Amino acid sequence: MSIPQTSAVIGAGSMGPGIAALLARYGSQVRLNDVSQEALTRAEATCAAVVTHLDELDVPVTPGGSVVLEADLAKSLEGADFVIEAIPEKLSLKKTVLAQIEAAVRDDVIIATNTSGIPISDMAVALAHPGRFIGMHWSNPPHLIPMIEVVKGRDTSPDIEERLVTIVESFGFEAVREQEVPGFIENRVLYAVLRECLSLAEQGVASQKDLDTCVKWGIGYKLAVIGPMRLLDMAGLDIYEAVGSYLNRELSTETGISSLVTDLTSQGKLGMKTGDGLYPYGEGDVAAKRAQIVRGLVKVRKALSAIDPV
Repeated sequence: MSIPQTSAVIGAGSMGPGIAALLARYGSQVRLNDVSQEALTRAEATCAAVVTHLDELDVPVTPGGSVVLEADLAKSLEGADFVIEAIPEKLSLKKTVLAQIEAAVRDDVIIATNTSGIPISDMAVALAHPGRFIGMHWSNPPHLIPMIEVVKGRDTSPDIEERLVTIVESFGFEAVREQEVPGFIENRVLYAVLRECLSLAEQGVASQKDLDTCVKWGIGYKLAVIGPMRLLDMAGLDIYEAVGSYLNRELSTETGISSLVTDLTSQGKLGMKTGDGLYPYGEGDVAAKRAQIVRGLVKVRKALSAIDPV
């Protein structure tokens, strides 16, 4: 199975529009659904911006693709060959919507969820046929990060995994096959880095800006080319063993949430979405910073695509 002829993306929040626009770019007729008309209105502008980003990446246009905004769930699912659920991360809500999806589509249709951490098996209990249900975790922004975590639940059919991997690879993304663990691979590794950075900031070891600079150039630059397992081989396993023997016990083992974060969230300072967080943002700063980040991601992806993976 390559790109599905007709796809339904359920949820037009932060991820749905990018996913829908990318599938449409590769020829799928996509229905993007949301219960909120306001979300659908925003999604229309987001989809237009995604097209611009894909143009900058020289992503070819496959004829026949389109995105239709649809507020009615049943109409979104009618005749769908493939469904991606991308609604908010609330288990009870997901179970309700997934049951509605299953009741409306053919028995052979893959139902994928873009959850970023809820166990696939916990959601699958809402389905009569959990074998065709699977995790499909995109990174944000979904049209720019060319990697998707393909996560099986306890009852996911091996055939469904193979079909989904084929779909992912058909639009040029890397499919990472994995068993379900809390947070999946990407967020587990990311949150370990974030926990350590917040701990160092709390201790006054370095400022937010200097921590960002250190991770961006000292770690991120290398890891963009060399994955962590390959980096261990390159550095030498004996070196890791020696350094890890004393450094590992010094690393943060915090199981709660950093007070640096909770102090801010209690004041309603949530980051870019509220204009204040670990960094302050003046008028127009958030839009400018978001645009700068997207431009950077486009340039870095172009550069990485031009070199052989290590």
